[in-house]
Amino acid sequence: MRLKNKFLQISCDGGAATGKSTGAKMISRKYKLKFLSSGLLYRYASFLILKYNPKNKIRFIDLKFKTLRYQNLQKINLHTQKISAHSALIAKNSKIREILKNFQTAFSKKNKNCCIEGRDISTKILPNSDVKFFFKCNLEIASVRRHKELKKINPKINLKEVKKALRIRNILDTKRKNSPLLKHRDSIEIDTGKLDKQAMLKKMSKYVEKVLKKKYAN
Repeated sequence: MRLKNKFLQISCDGGAATGKSTGAKMISRKYKLKFLSSGLLYRYASFLILKYNPKNKIRFIDLKFKTLRYQNLQKINLHTQKISAHSALIAKNSKIREILKNFQTAFSKKNKNCCIEGRDISTKILPNSDVKFFFKCNLEIASVRRHKELKKINPKINLKEVKKALRIRNILDTKRKNSPLLKHRDSIEIDTGKLDKQAMLKKMSKYVEKVLKKKYAN
């Protein structure tokens, strides 16, 4: 179904390296939705803190995000193990989460047709999204997938090290007090360990079409 004169917002949640970014980008391209990765926002916040080591981190991040143009993040290498580990730590900070939540909320209000992916999108950022997806993948497959990505940046990176980092990240995300990774009761589960990209897109599209037909039946 074409989206002319129609509105569609999709939320995608899941743990590290579960394929949620891939799925979210594919469905965004298909339906011409504005895409935002909340994980990239946290990585950028970590990048800024690690680079500048500001005395008042909250005020510093708040000022930076008030003038942030999301598309500029594509020009920075934010996918390092150091940034990944640090972003998991700052994700526990309620004040930083509030700053990034405000950025994402403003994005969703500006872009009525959008897809946001992260770990608390369905539960906190877009609880009224038309379609909610929850991605999962077993640790072995996720580790190989992330290792392949990181090797492009660091050819010497060890698979065992990547697997350990993913396990720790997922524990931190699910156990943190502020906005933990949870599956929304209305979420459709996408097991990327059992689906290739085309099968993933087909399954996601099936549910999107179903929702659109129901929403715009008349």
